[in-house]
Amino acid sequence: MESETGCQLPGMDKGDGVSDMGGQISIYLKNLEETRLFGCELGKLALPGDVICLDGDLGAGKTTLTQAIAQGLQVPDSEYVTSPSFAVLHQYPGRIPLYHMDFYRLHDAAEILDLGLDEYFSLSGLTVIEWPIRAAGILPAHRLDLTLENPGDDSRIIRCTCPPEWEARLAVLFSQHPGLLPASTPEH
Repeated sequence: MESETGCQLPGMDKGDGVSDMGGQISIYLKNLEETRLFGCELGKLALPGDVICLDGDLGAGKTTLTQAIAQGLQVPDSEYVTSPSFAVLHQYPGRIPLYHMDFYRLHDAAEILDLGLDEYFSLSGLTVIEWPIRAAGILPAHRLDLTLENPGDDSRIIRCTCPPEWEARLAVLFSQHPGLLPASTPEH
């Protein structure tokens, strides 16, 4: 089923028996404000034990999106969310705890297991992971994978790979914020 914009609505069958949410959807966010709105809404929808993986080049907006997710989790403003590139893990209090990890400096899943970081995947908070490729093979299946792309301006393209656990929640997000419906990118 297509929306009024001609874009596939999340969770709808594309006619080939494959749900968009079981595969991928792409969201075009035209500016920083929309990117922050998307992140904040993700934080509001997060449940204990959720894992969100953020992939993308340096400067794609992974930490900015995490800051917005923290806002949605009601992390106090006094807790400034920064990239844990050197510390690997930052923890923040909120509606549920936020465990922000950055695996950029780690080599592989074995190192992540040695550090015990995989134990956070099942705790009562939200785990957000930057550079999740380093954890290949040990990430939980119920994770939400977001790949951020920077087309060269303030806009972002976010490619979402969603498990069933996130399907209904993202449908709520899109229904409350129709401007964030999956859409094709403008011609550049």
